[in-house]
Amino acid sequence: MIAGLAAASVSLGVAQLVAIPFGARADPRTAIGSVVIDLTPGPIKESAIQTLGSLDKLFLAVVVLVVIATIAAIAGTLETQRRPLGSAVIAAAGGLGCIAVLSQQGATALDTIPTVAGTACGVTALSLLTCRFRLGEDPENRAHHDEPDTGRRGLVMFALLGFGVVSGVAGAVITRLVHSVAGERNSFAVPRPRMPAPPIPADVQPNGVVLPSFITASTDFYRVDTALVVPQLSHGDWRLRIHGMVDRETTYSFDDLTQFDAVETVTTLTCVSNPVGGKLISTGLWTGYRVADLLAAAGVHADADMMLSTSIDGFTTGTPVEALTDGRDALLAVGLNSQPLPIEHGYPARLVVPGLYGYVSATKWIVEMELTRFDRAQAYWTRQGWAARAPIKTQSRIDVPRNGQQVPVGPVVFGGVAWAQNRGVRAVEVRIDEGGWQPAQQGASYSNQTWRLWSFPWEAKSPGKHTISVRATDNTGTVQTADRVGAVPDGATGWHTVQFTVAKT
Repeated sequence: MIAGLAAASVSLGVAQLVAIPFGARADPRTAIGSVVIDLTPGPIKESAIQTLGSLDKLFLAVVVLVVIATIAAIAGTLETQRRPLGSAVIAAAGGLGCIAVLSQQGATALDTIPTVAGTACGVTALSLLTCRFRLGEDPENRAHHDEPDTGRRGLVMFALLGFGVVSGVAGAVITRLVHSVAGERNSFAVPRPRMPAPPIPADVQPNGVVLPSFITASTDFYRVDTALVVPQLSHGDWRLRIHGMVDRETTYSFDDLTQFDAVETVTTLTCVSNPVGGKLISTGLWTGYRVADLLAAAGVHADADMMLSTSIDGFTTGTPVEALTDGRDALLAVGLNSQPLPIEHGYPARLVVPGLYGYVSATKWIVEMELTRFDRAQAYWTRQGWAARAPIKTQSRIDVPRNGQQVPVGPVVFGGVAWAQNRGVRAVEVRIDEGGWQPAQQGASYSNQTWRLWSFPWEAKSPGKHTISVRATDNTGTVQTADRVGAVPDGATGWHTVQFTVAKT
């Protein structure tokens, strides 16, 4: 089994080193992980996102390595000089790796070279390790000429295992350094908006309770996407193609975008996988260009009702044309919080469409916009059973107290956030235990496209366990439903409830 593990380690390590000039697209481990993501049923993906959040990709990478190690260990037990079944297993795994690489967006036959090289080295290593190492020709050892030198073989096994691990890590680090656009991003100048966003009043943040900042720091912004490895696309190489049901097919570079007015908006984004009371929601100050302006220049046909946008890694999103042209300031965003987009959040350009869950509105690393119809095309997530149109539902969350928290007897202040993008929040109500609903105090409303923070002063008198619930009402008068449903197919609903304890005096 150790021989099999050593052979697999060599195979992956060599492949990682050879893949350096090709980039992450040629890394078989990454390619296999991406295929696993694509083939995983939607409900399992949904469960992983809700359970693991932004750690889902790390978890998948570990699982892929564990599976590879298991297969390699089995291959080692199957290998003999007369029947090299283990080598056949490694060769077959290499073939699957090549298929996975070729399935990646933009991959060519040349991108399989690292996988082929790694597979060949892995087979060679396994064959070498299963040979019978013999002692030297010293006369004292000739009597034991047919006995394997297990000590030397074990040393070679662990040496190859270590070589594979070191070369794999080195290859991954060097690939990231060689192909990273981090340096370029740091020198990229976010365009000065002709129309800056209105200033954010201080009273959007309630007093007396520690709540999330109204504007989420870029480092804290939630991330959910299918990219196992973050694409590295320079703004010089970036191109945006607009085609399909348009009068004029157009391709834009960054220099071409200067013909449009840069604008600045504050928008709250929400993931459809956000469970009741979940954290997959953030608010940012976005800088970019109105999608409506780009589409107007292309001349969208009257019967086109969907824009199918595509990421550099092949991910697709289907967005209603109406949401891009009805004045809600859908953006081709190039900046977040007055800085260039973070690479993991779509640098150099992404979509930001207020009022829609991210899977139909927030394509990162965007390179293509195709105008089409919902009855002619499906995007990545809608092919897996999610709703084609996904307006964000009226929801609210309790941030203070935390579930299970102990609070002192006396005056306390609870609080949280509420949202109903594209409609805005009119009111927030709180209920303690089975009592009546009481109005919460709200921070100032910035716009209908952002969340609203709330607070609730309460006199803690009765020691013991208590429950707090929250519900919101949007500006259309719709009250947040109590019906508890999961995220599939168009977003979770239900009242968020937290249990807490009032300490004894």
